[in-house]
Amino acid sequence: MGSSRTFRGGISDRPFASASLQSSAPCQQPTETTSTSVTETVNGSHHFKISGYSLIKGMRVGKYAASDTFRAGGYDWAVYFYPDGKSEEDRASYVSLFVALASDGTDVRALFELTLLDQSGKERHKIHTHFGRTLESGPYTLKYRGSMWGYKRFFKRTALETSDYLKDDCLLVNCTVGVVRSFTEGPKIYTIRVPLSNIAQHFGQLLHSEEATDVSFEVDDEIFHVHKLVLAARSPVFRAQLFGPMKDSNMRCLKVEDMEALVFKALLHFIYWDSLPDLEEVTGLNSKCASTLMTQHLLAAADRYAVDRLKLLCEAKLCEDVTINTVATTLALAEQHHCFQLKSVCLKFVASPENLRAVMQTEGFEYLKVSCPSILTELLRYVAKRGRTSAASSVYAGDELDGTDAYGRRVRPRNIC
Repeated sequence: MGSSRTFRGGISDRPFASASLQSSAPCQQPTETTSTSVTETVNGSHHFKISGYSLIKGMRVGKYAASDTFRAGGYDWAVYFYPDGKSEEDRASYVSLFVALASDGTDVRALFELTLLDQSGKERHKIHTHFGRTLESGPYTLKYRGSMWGYKRFFKRTALETSDYLKDDCLLVNCTVGVVRSFTEGPKIYTIRVPLSNIAQHFGQLLHSEEATDVSFEVDDEIFHVHKLVLAARSPVFRAQLFGPMKDSNMRCLKVEDMEALVFKALLHFIYWDSLPDLEEVTGLNSKCASTLMTQHLLAAADRYAVDRLKLLCEAKLCEDVTINTVATTLALAEQHHCFQLKSVCLKFVASPENLRAVMQTEGFEYLKVSCPSILTELLRYVAKRGRTSAASSVYAGDELDGTDAYGRRVRPRNIC
């Protein structure tokens, strides 16, 4: 007879229900982790002096002079010198040199270096080393305490006794041991974002607030209250002025001559903030010429107070801002303050055929001729390099760069800054 089965509670629907549940479960991304196996050596060195070599010679094969123990890679080590050799078969014709594990340990893997020093000053040392080369079988393994690595025939004894390695009856041996260790680095389990340094802001606020100022400077009838230590730390000139043996007697208010107040203000900004100020904001003028002029004055101030980084920043900025109307004064400035790269940039700019005549028409060029007449010779060399002999000849004909062309006509400047 056939049999029948009754399914209760909708059991026959379970596969469909299970599928429905599985499809509604969130899809999880696979987890990815990383780790790194790191193998390195922990190194230690020992310098072993063997004094009285002639007295330990002849103590029989297998007898040794031992160094004190030294620590490397978590183990103790010692150097053993055998003046009559370690092996009977060599009949005391070689000296032997070994390094031994002097503390408890099993299967200690290490790299070794034994060096017999040349004492003549010629540095022709005798070196046997594992370091810096590929080893076919890897690092040497010392099985237990007392295990050694070294050379039974380290040096022929007769050769040693007539060599530069033996001096004043002494031998010098250096031993380096590098114990191999391995460990696994897992992923970082932390993320700490360290903000950029804001020390300049702190010092800048100190200048702005004038809190705890202890000296004042008068510049062009304007008073600046500052901190002696800050200025001394940033400028050797200020340090000598404020703390040196020739410091000013009136330390309450020091007067600065031959400098505009705006330039001194910009100098102080750099000293406290370690950055150039917004020169258009300092001058109150939205003009490239005004910014260039301020940069020129600021370079001179930086040179005066030996603020070298500011001087280089100004030099770089002036290299970028060379124009017809400012190049001559910038060239004079570069010559006076020894800014050689800026000088080279200006000379090349002026010597170009399309710029030379226009530059000669500027007031700055007249100032250049008066303040730095020797620079004209260098300018002529640059012109000659470009093969513009006509420009050079006009200079010689008039004994000065007078701003006229070959027909005696005045040439107007092409550009303005």
